[in-house]
Amino acid sequence: MAAAETQLYAKVSNKHKGRSTASLLDPLLGMGFPAHTALKALAATGRKTVEEACDWLRCHRNDPSLDDPIPQEYALFLCPTGTLLEKLQEFWRESKRQCTKNRAHEVFPHITLCDFFTCEDHKVECLYEALKRAGDRILGSFPVVLPLVLHSSVSYLGFFVNDGPADVIRELALTFATEASVLADCTVKPCTKQLHLTLAHKFYPHHQRTLEELARAIHPGHSCQWTAALYSRDMRFVHYQTLRALFQYKPQNVDELTLSPGDYIFVDPTQQEEASEGWVIGISQRTGCQGFLPENYTEPAGESDTWVKHRTYTFSLAMDLMSRKDGEASSRRNGEPHPSQTSRDISSIQALQATIARRSVLVVRHGERVDQIFGKSWLQQCSTPDGKYYRPDLNFPYSLPRRRNGIKDFENDPPLSSCGIFQSRMAGEALLDSGIRVTAAFTSPALRCVQTARHILEELKLEKRIKIRVEPGIFEWTKWESGKTTPALMTLDELKEANFNVSTEYRPAFPLASLLPAESYDEYVERCAVSVGRIVSACPRDAGVILIVSHGSALDSCTRPLLGLPPRDSGDFAQLVRKELSVLRCVPSIRK
Repeated sequence: MAAAETQLYAKVSNKHKGRSTASLLDPLLGMGFPAHTALKALAATGRKTVEEACDWLRCHRNDPSLDDPIPQEYALFLCPTGTLLEKLQEFWRESKRQCTKNRAHEVFPHITLCDFFTCEDHKVECLYEALKRAGDRILGSFPVVLPLVLHSSVSYLGFFVNDGPADVIRELALTFATEASVLADCTVKPCTKQLHLTLAHKFYPHHQRTLEELARAIHPGHSCQWTAALYSRDMRFVHYQTLRALFQYKPQNVDELTLSPGDYIFVDPTQQEEASEGWVIGISQRTGCQGFLPENYTEPAGESDTWVKHRTYTFSLAMDLMSRKDGEASSRRNGEPHPSQTSRDISSIQALQATIARRSVLVVRHGERVDQIFGKSWLQQCSTPDGKYYRPDLNFPYSLPRRRNGIKDFENDPPLSSCGIFQSRMAGEALLDSGIRVTAAFTSPALRCVQTARHILEELKLEKRIKIRVEPGIFEWTKWESGKTTPALMTLDELKEANFNVSTEYRPAFPLASLLPAESYDEYVERCAVSVGRIVSACPRDAGVILIVSHGSALDSCTRPLLGLPPRDSGDFAQLVRKELSVLRCVPSIRK
């Protein structure tokens, strides 16, 4: 780590350490929130930022249990990172595919350090201090490589930790339990049994051989930085089934729940007598409200998907940095060091850098869409009785392009608002000022994306020199689109008639007709990966910057394949996009 970076992370660390409960609590109290609900929000969001706690309180304003003095449950786990974690996750996916889901799929890879315990909301930061003290206590004796031995039986498969290193880890657990008792007045039961990392549990006996073969591909010697991580969960829903919402659902009756993609729902299997066939009664984690919901709008989720990560303490990284002879310093943020690149293969990094040097890709989200501001009924607000368009508000576009089925085709393919057009022009102006040399432009077939691309190119003075290549393969995840069919999108002829400089020679990786309605998440990420690969390979090397204009989700789904990263879990992806969209409503976002 360079000296300048060391100073930067030291400043971040000091700032983080000074962020006490009071510094997070005071702004919430200043907004008028009662102290007990503000503390509850901070505990439920991992005490990260005032903004997250405030958003939690806003979502839970109708939560009937908001004032209940129910604390969170906490547990400490030792979690692998780096190459070992990647191999374990690969085993998780492949074992699920070949042998169906088993109990191990409910929780991420970990070694349990203590059982779940309760902690009062105003004492949670004391747990962070207990973790730091425990980590510092055994930092010097933590093994550089943690030896793991594969163990298999008819109902269990996993790695056992050898006795010597296991004693060090038990000391960590015992020290944390002792410190938590003194600092936070918590009763913590440290793990004293055989330490293990579970690979499969409660599986069918005839799957044992297949699981063993898959497990042998995991080499415990893979590079790994072990991290002690403090998690919390809502103790009320420990024995509930957890569902993840796949689609948006707007309640039709007052006793139904609102669903957004990625929402988690807690369902008590013993309380479903009142629900009709195909419906369940559940409690939303996002809002705390209870209601009916259509079961086919959801999928089963893992037990740990709803857990909240609080603080971590990384060991192997800290030891590696301490052992360097060049005197480079490291800083720890609440016991959480800055991630190192030592576990990454040097040659792969150099290859990636060489690739980036040859081709630069700029991924841009479209500007503000008109229905984002005026709602789904925006068409009714700007249509005359005879189906003609007029402008009822200055933020409506000045005019709309002509489409074969008239104005109704815009219902599921809305244009940019006036502000969205302005945002797109600002993005193009910023690119012009930065000196970025765009030499190719690709866009999703959604009208708002094509419009954004055109306005960016106009500001770059390239609207006549560069033709926009429409690639349906980078269109939004069709499961998020309303209806059972893909939206009616403008054809190339319609776009040309509307004076968009689109290419008619370009042959897309995914023709428009190949878009499947309600595609699975795996189909979506595969489509994006294939399409962005085709886009990059279609452009010559050293040809400047490739501009890709797509949707908010493309900031992740189109960039991870370029970096050689696997797709995110569908639940993590939905949450990420929801957070991105809440931030990106002001300006079109760019990722390079």
